[in-house]
Amino acid sequence: MDHAPYLLAEQLEHDLGDPEGPGVVFSHANSLALDETEEFPAAICRRLEELGVHEYYVPAQYGGRLESYEQVLQLIRTVARRDLTVAIGHGKTYLGGVCVWVAGTPEQATALGADIKAGLPVSLGLTERAHGSDLLAGEVQGVPTGDGGYLVSGEKWLINNATRGSLLSLLTRTDPEAGPRAFSVLLVDKRAIPQASYRHLPKIHTHGIRGADISGITFTEAPVPAGAVVGEAGTGIEVVLKALQLTRTMCAALSLGAADHALAIVLDFVEERELYGRKLVELPQARHLLAGAAADVLLDEALSLAASRSVHTLTEELSVTSAVTKYLVPTGTEGVIADLTKLLGARAFLKDVHARGMFQKVDRDHRIVGLFDGNTLVNLSSLVSQFRSLVRGYRRGTGGLDGAGAAYDLARPLPPLAPERLSLVARYGSGVIASLPGSVEALREAADANPAYKPALAHAERLLALVGEVHEAMETHQNALTDIPPAAFEAARRYALCFAAAAALGIWRHNHQAAEQGRTKGLWQDGLWLRAALARVLTRLGEPTDDRDAAEALLEQVRAVRGEGLLPSLLPLALKHKDEGTSC
Repeated sequence: MDHAPYLLAEQLEHDLGDPEGPGVVFSHANSLALDETEEFPAAICRRLEELGVHEYYVPAQYGGRLESYEQVLQLIRTVARRDLTVAIGHGKTYLGGVCVWVAGTPEQATALGADIKAGLPVSLGLTERAHGSDLLAGEVQGVPTGDGGYLVSGEKWLINNATRGSLLSLLTRTDPEAGPRAFSVLLVDKRAIPQASYRHLPKIHTHGIRGADISGITFTEAPVPAGAVVGEAGTGIEVVLKALQLTRTMCAALSLGAADHALAIVLDFVEERELYGRKLVELPQARHLLAGAAADVLLDEALSLAASRSVHTLTEELSVTSAVTKYLVPTGTEGVIADLTKLLGARAFLKDVHARGMFQKVDRDHRIVGLFDGNTLVNLSSLVSQFRSLVRGYRRGTGGLDGAGAAYDLARPLPPLAPERLSLVARYGSGVIASLPGSVEALREAADANPAYKPALAHAERLLALVGEVHEAMETHQNALTDIPPAAFEAARRYALCFAAAAALGIWRHNHQAAEQGRTKGLWQDGLWLRAALARVLTRLGEPTDDRDAAEALLEQVRAVRGEGLLPSLLPLALKHKDEGTSC
């Protein structure tokens, strides 16, 4: 089953060339060299722009090529699979522009789209040294000038591309009164303000993504015109929170790319490494760890697929979908990398020993993904704040069922994003959770026709029972809005896992017949990947499920897919370069 966003990513992979080949700009060797010197990957970013990747950061209606957020997911995943530093440094322009796509005027959006297409980096200025993720405490101030403009003063810190960026979406306190209506988003164009009115802060030296421009900027009465206000004055917090729903969803691409790379390194290693007279891949514990890592990656991929499509089809529920995705996919990838580290042993930390030492770079680089655009606790808190509407929707059976079905069905075209449908709360519950009984019933019918589906069905039925228990726990904590107890965070964690499993079942339900005939058919036949993924979810929910048959079969299919030059993923994506005949 070929899928257009995967084919788009496959073309980018081919155009970038073999990362181990000579003379390739975006090569592993170049990435490691830049990491050593903490140098920004400017030449690699220029290569991405030659290939037009930046045009997918701009919606089509504003002159770009972005038609679906699936495209962004797979393109950034492809870049991140080679180097997270590049993906974060180059992809920041997408994050910087989102406030304008969400709330800007057509004139603002068209002008910004033209700047991005011209190759100008854009940044997002939210955090401050003293306040971190507490946006309501922000002190960067815009004093009204009387003509609708502002004089901006103050410091933003730990900002990606603060120095390189030509434009900056800046969360600014434009009213001295406290509260969320005190803030506005200003699109600050550094080309249009006096150089004496701003100063770049020194680059912050970081453990991972060493080459990224993580710095800051200080303004001193910088004159910003009235036309720079994004949306209405006083709506800055709402604009940012809605924009973060899009950026948090797309952060999954960074984690998926990191997981792809780490898994590939270790899959190759275990095929070569010999211990105790046997290849490492033949040892039971190694096989167990590999199969578990592969199942987790496929689960995260299924969730990310559903989430990226629900941007268009379940927009009003993105406050839930984005929080689940931003919490679960980075933490899942951290777990994958930790398990794979056990297989590499000392080589996970060494340079120039195996795979050029890329694994230790992937590990270091990925640790930041769970922190920016809202860390783990921020996203779990967001879920807790919506417990009341989620429980009510679950009890009533409401939620966007039609939208969930459209998100799952990869053959269905996506409507354009309607940003006016974004909401800070999913008022009617979750269509993803509401779809779970129907997906289990579809699996039950498949098992009636083909008994090979029965183990997957058994897992799904156990999950269905647990979902009710999870919502009971959520109901207990639905009034926890400020001093959130640990038990509420635990309920949110369990809810996220149930959500991911429901998304996986939905993806299987709507695509398995076509996918069972495609190039990754072995992963789909008899519900193999779904069975393995559900077993992992049940275990993480405290219901240990040691489905060894599924784990063994999944590992063999992943090895086979890798051997054929394909990415071990739900849908086909060729990594083998036709000209070189080698595999990434």
